[in-house]
Amino acid sequence: MLEELKHIPIADYDYPLPDDRIARYPLAERDQSKLLALTPDGLAEHRFCELPQLLPAGALLVFNDTKVIHARLLFRKETGATIEIFCLEPYNLAVSEAFEQRESCSWMCFIGNNKKWKEGTLSRDCGSFVLTATRRQAVGNAWVVGFSWTGGASFAEVIESAGVIPLPPYLGREAEESDATRYQTVYAHYEGSVAAPTAGLHFTDKVIAQLHDRGIDTEYLTLHVGAGTFKPVSSELIGDHEMHVEKIHVTADNLKHMIAHCDTARVAVGTTSVRTLESLYWFGVQLRHNPDLDTMHVSQWDPYTLDDCGMDYVDAYGKILEWMDRNGEDNLHGETQLMIAPGYRYRTITGMVTNFHQPKSTLLLLVSAFIGDRWKEAYRYALDHGFRFLSYGDSCLFMP
Repeated sequence: MLEELKHIPIADYDYPLPDDRIARYPLAERDQSKLLALTPDGLAEHRFCELPQLLPAGALLVFNDTKVIHARLLFRKETGATIEIFCLEPYNLAVSEAFEQRESCSWMCFIGNNKKWKEGTLSRDCGSFVLTATRRQAVGNAWVVGFSWTGGASFAEVIESAGVIPLPPYLGREAEESDATRYQTVYAHYEGSVAAPTAGLHFTDKVIAQLHDRGIDTEYLTLHVGAGTFKPVSSELIGDHEMHVEKIHVTADNLKHMIAHCDTARVAVGTTSVRTLESLYWFGVQLRHNPDLDTMHVSQWDPYTLDDCGMDYVDAYGKILEWMDRNGEDNLHGETQLMIAPGYRYRTITGMVTNFHQPKSTLLLLVSAFIGDRWKEAYRYALDHGFRFLSYGDSCLFMP
């Protein structure tokens, strides 16, 4: 199966996306975006505020509560050149620990205009503190950058004050003041993402309250979205694309809540929630084979090479709970590189809320793995009926 999957041409997952169909800005009201529902009965157009009425009573909706950080830090040299440091993830520290640091910390970063940064440190007076950056070693196409600052603030406060919200490049514009709020879900909590889990941008407190009124349960887990999420596949074959690594944080209660809903609809909000839930399944499979694992790391091709031993997700999540109990932990911090592509069999979800994704992207592969070639039908309908695409665009409800 793996070799067959690796030879799938990414050109099979292309579609024409006119530039004017990319939503550059969000709608004034989050929940007034369009919602395209795909069920066994066909396609139907709705408003997002109708979502609670479209879900079966007793369903579980799983959200990613990550928060987008102001990851773009701009420094101006005496020569006038601007150096952009794009913070990707902490270097040798957990995300939560990195944000708690009060004097210095190191991050993996992309550096824009790197050729102009010949030597030495960069410094910037931010009013209540002075921020200094020191470029260290290269790691792949990124750099380790050491930050230090005065004033005793936490790094979370430093980057919030000094940084700029990182919008996806395909929006083709600089971030504006409103993006600090609108490129963030209303339930964002744990800082660490450099891109928003965009399916969640449509939710309002009112919609969430209506979900609860209809007896629909909710759960929140965390996957910190990396910069590679929206990167189109540049190789001709899927097998030549290397997936990015993203950090996961879940609790024992998250796992128990999912197990309790084994007989109801389970709907993931966004591809990041999907990848988290499915990655947890494969970690449970790993533990079945080796109960003495130290950490969670799900690699790109694990689902296509590991023997799942006929486990369902309840068994797999149970293995994780046993492992956490043995280690005296209520929290699981791990990472995933999981690629979900056509041919993949989903273990944990029965539905998905998601936006419309870029052509030739791993996100589109994930959608195709869930609904098959019906993605073409859905995307053609959306293009023909005025739907808005990508991060600030409209959404889908897939309940095959």
